[in-house]
Amino acid sequence: MDQNTFQQLFDQYFERVRNYIFYRCGDPELATDITQDTFMRIWEKKLNPDKGKEKALLFKIAGDIFISEYRKKQTALKFAALRKNEEESLKLEQEIEYKELKAIYEQSLSAMNEKHRVVFLMSRNDGLKYREIADHLNISVKAVEKRMHEALDYLKAQFKHE
Repeated sequence: MDQNTFQQLFDQYFERVRNYIFYRCGDPELATDITQDTFMRIWEKKLNPDKGKEKALLFKIAGDIFISEYRKKQTALKFAALRKNEEESLKLEQEIEYKELKAIYEQSLSAMNEKHRVVFLMSRNDGLKYREIADHLNISVKAVEKRMHEALDYLKAQFKHE
């Protein structure tokens, strides 16, 4: 097919093929893209349809491209839905795990020796330095360090058991 014949075919059928695909998909941009792809196939494969059969060939090619695009889109949507379900499931698992860990932490804190708990909470919750804790409790920094070390050891032991 020479360039002049192709141009005539394009001018004569472009809008018809585009409208056909638009009616099937409802998306004007997709319809234009598929129509352009249809004419590109004709040009690249150097198809030379018989006289009077041009329209049927164009509609067949356009329909095939549309179905192919539709299938790709459906596959992508299924994959996206699957990913979303997996993410929601993972999020739910993480939330449950967080609640379990929080319960163990709170239970361990309540069962911890009061001296150790006070030092631990002043350090972790209030953000106080060992010197500040020592000043508040009127004890040495070494005593704060020892209590903190014992509090952390206690918590580690509690989490290993659970």
